[in-house]
Amino acid sequence: MLELTDIEAGYGRTQVLHGVTVPTGKVVAVLGHNGAGKTTLLRVAIGLVKPTRGRVVFDGEDIASLPPNKRVARGMAYVPQGQQAFGQLTALENLQLVADGRRRGKALIDAQLARFPALEKFATRKAGLLSGGQRQQLAIARALITEPKLLILDEPTEGIQPTIVAEIEQTIMQLSDEGIDVLLVEQHIGFALEAAEHYVVLASGFVTQTDSGGSAATSTVRAAMAI
Repeated sequence: MLELTDIEAGYGRTQVLHGVTVPTGKVVAVLGHNGAGKTTLLRVAIGLVKPTRGRVVFDGEDIASLPPNKRVARGMAYVPQGQQAFGQLTALENLQLVADGRRRGKALIDAQLARFPALEKFATRKAGLLSGGQRQQLAIARALITEPKLLILDEPTEGIQPTIVAEIEQTIMQLSDEGIDVLLVEQHIGFALEAAEHYVVLASGFVTQTDSGGSAATSTVRAAMAI
């Protein structure tokens, strides 16, 4: 559904991405060390960074000139790195902010609370008092309430306790069965490749490797990244 072709982008005079192409797929993983350009690539996809060259095609439409809000209206959702939530609002109020005005608002909230039982348990707790993993679940749930066609996730399991990591990984694996594509930056290579239909490895803003996903690719990717 999303295809990025020959993307060049950066900040001011600093070029970060050099001719990066990312294939379309149900789940596409973007891998690489810190500073490789992964987050910049996701920001190009959602429209927070404008590429100086290349095409951003979503659902058959070139959207490179569209601002983020219009990309969201077309079915994209973005969960940035860092377990972001409105800390002074409860978990439920965070979800209601997105659901308000939607025809199926309550049903959408109920579906996400069922997906993440911890959020249902702590629905009346202020988001700032939730654990990092619970805040990440809340951020993903909030994005899913928009009923996206594509969910863009930046390091969704970073710094999170292992039990919740497993729940988030299971959710990502299930999304394609629900008709939602995923563009994923993830530090856990084994999981990322198991989930991915395709993967791309970045180094210093260049694509160094791209292929079909699957657990069999793990050793090849680790060797390419010298892990």
